[in-house]
Amino acid sequence: MNWDFADPFVIDLCVGAEDIDGLGHANNAVYVSWLERCAWRHSQYLGLDLAEYRRLDRAMAVVRHEVDYLASAYEEQQLQMATWIVESDQRLKMDRRFQLIRPADGVTLLRAKTTFVCIELSSGKPKRMPAEFVEGYGRALRQPFPLEL
Repeated sequence: MNWDFADPFVIDLCVGAEDIDGLGHANNAVYVSWLERCAWRHSQYLGLDLAEYRRLDRAMAVVRHEVDYLASAYEEQQLQMATWIVESDQRLKMDRRFQLIRPADGVTLLRAKTTFVCIELSSGKPKRMPAEFVEGYGRALRQPFPLEL
């Protein structure tokens, strides 16, 4: 695959009939749900699952999505979504990049950037990342190539 950054965390996706909109391709909202699925699986892989979030009374909450829809996906197509953590202030904010590729022809269908802020679950207010977040997410921090959305 021609990934934008080295060492991606990748999940496999298959476009289902329920993902198709009235225009005959995967609906834009479905792409956003795939971003969330990929980010969550990566967090789990790093040892930061829902149980750990609850134990720490902290979570990473989305505050901004920037999405470039580059090509359409169609029913039954096999896709791969990659993510990288590309920036973190190790206090409150963290940025992820995403890339969605159709392996059959190597076409990139989507590029996205999501900004997260650490919140306290019990209050919903922004709170400093606990050491477990700094360590876990910090292990996955990558240096991006100069690619702008």
